[in-house]
Amino acid sequence: MQLSFRKMHGAGNDFLVVDQRKGEQEVPAPENIRRLADRRTGVGFDQLMWIGPPRDADSLAYYRVFNADGSEVEQCGNGVRCVAWVISRDPGQKSDFTLGSPAGPVPVRILGENSVAACMGRPELEPAKVPFIADRRAAVYPLQAGEDALSVSVLAMGNPHCVLQVDRVADADIQTLGPLIETHERFPSGTNVGFMAIRNRSQIDLRVHERGVGETMACGTGACAAVVAGRVLGKLDEDVEVNLPGGQLMVSWPGESAAVWLSGNAELSYEGILDL
Repeated sequence: MQLSFRKMHGAGNDFLVVDQRKGEQEVPAPENIRRLADRRTGVGFDQLMWIGPPRDADSLAYYRVFNADGSEVEQCGNGVRCVAWVISRDPGQKSDFTLGSPAGPVPVRILGENSVAACMGRPELEPAKVPFIADRRAAVYPLQAGEDALSVSVLAMGNPHCVLQVDRVADADIQTLGPLIETHERFPSGTNVGFMAIRNRSQIDLRVHERGVGETMACGTGACAAVVAGRVLGKLDEDVEVNLPGGQLMVSWPGESAAVWLSGNAELSYEGILDL
């Protein structure tokens, strides 16, 4: 079985993007996704973005997200911008349109040749809906991870996130704390883990340990979650530049009743055909 694909990235967060809007191919089995994601023997990617036909009249396509370990997840902020870039190449396509996803409808806007903005929806701050085990909602929660007693922010951006504020992201113990928090018993569905250092009210540095992947060069929903966490704590302004190892993303969030917008690059690396 042969499968056409695009290898793409947003701020270094890389994807295998497969457009099956007119195709009849099934999503590869988890073991095949893991094989394809291997950076030594496969294509290598953080997530597989699988584009299928729309499931409602308001969307142009419906996409699914699969991590490098083969698990399916709800949302991917950098990945949706790459999906939007692919759809925008259709003849006569307008610059504003809506995509369907497991996390709900996602309005997108093509800003330039390789620049895309996506509406990531309103953040979910109620712990039960993240999901996160807590007695009540709070701006920060105590969390014991191994021998470390942490204070963390918890929210969902279509997928669960835990955000820790650190002095310097270079010094953050991501390799230890990331896996411990990802699989912590208080996160029944696991979680992504962001390590945020605030430069000033409009700039942050961020590294993210992604659920089912490990540390990535960038995480779009992680960038949104970090800005929301900082805003809830009163430490950030509405528009924030997020500096990640793979590049910069812009996040805008007016406040709790509003949706979060994420903008940044969507770059095509190459195209190819897989023999599955």
